[in-house]
Amino acid sequence: MSDGKFLATLAGKRFPTPPIWLMRQAGRYLPEYRAVRATTKSFLDFCYTPEKAVEVTLQPIARFDLDAAIIFSDILVVPHALGQKVWFEEGEGPKLEALTDAAQFGQLSRARLTDFLQPVYTAIRETRGRLAPGKALLGFAGAPFTLACYMIEGQGSREFAKVKKWAYGHPDSFGLLIDLLVEAVVDHLCNQVEAGADALQLFDSWAGVLPEEQLFSWSLEPMVRIAHGVRARHPKIPIIAFPRAVGPAALMYRRSDAFSALSLDTGIGAHWAAQELQPHICVQGNLDPIMLVTGGVAMEREAKRILDKLGHGSFVFNLGHGVVPQTPPDHVARLVEIVRSW
Repeated sequence: MSDGKFLATLAGKRFPTPPIWLMRQAGRYLPEYRAVRATTKSFLDFCYTPEKAVEVTLQPIARFDLDAAIIFSDILVVPHALGQKVWFEEGEGPKLEALTDAAQFGQLSRARLTDFLQPVYTAIRETRGRLAPGKALLGFAGAPFTLACYMIEGQGSREFAKVKKWAYGHPDSFGLLIDLLVEAVVDHLCNQVEAGADALQLFDSWAGVLPEEQLFSWSLEPMVRIAHGVRARHPKIPIIAFPRAVGPAALMYRRSDAFSALSLDTGIGAHWAAQELQPHICVQGNLDPIMLVTGGVAMEREAKRILDKLGHGSFVFNLGHGVVPQTPPDHVARLVEIVRSW
């Protein structure tokens, strides 16, 4: 169990300089990651090979001395464990055998999830054993709406027209899928805690495609149910919610009964967040990942602006989304310096 700055911040403590970790900090921008990736047949094989997952999870900690590691895995391991066919096309991203009618839900089952995802839990146990005591280890999962998007569309999308038509036109059957995903995600997150995860992040990457009322029904409400389900079994576990691209509707997610922190995407202003969110909940974010690619004076100015706005309250420095592959590792090292010397 970590006893460091990151967990203390999620518990409400304020430090002179905030903790820092980065979404997708273990990734293709690191040559040492690419070297390990080259030894695996497929992306899912990579995720399900504990010794390789452990190695790449620890790489950014060794290189940058970040305050938290996040286990190397993927949100789509949950649909895969439920029985949906999932694979990754090189250069194209995830592909799934799309659900086209509610009858197919009957083929999905939580029964084998814990056994199927044992490699993920093994990787967490081994990573926690190798991390220094002051470094936190994050587990994570995709939120139900985002998982449903992939499961119904069969891949990423701009419009998510199929999933929205299903949710709007057949809310009862869509609700059954969401219910199954709530239960599966609770299982997956609790298993990660039991394996040694110190905190959890719930990614609702596609929440921003929903109008406000449906955002409440299909994003916020299932995420709160997950948080309550996990906390019923692990009352003290910190949970970070990341509803991406929801704009001012982020106000709905200031739920201290469910979440310890709210991760902000790049579109949320730091000044507004300091006034409207931070008095109620710890915030995490939200440097533009392309600012990290750019580096130099532009990155330094923007990082300091975010720190000046949010660093006086309960705050974890992060990006507004994941590190992108073209990021120079030197820029990450410089960002950590900027945050630590603020």
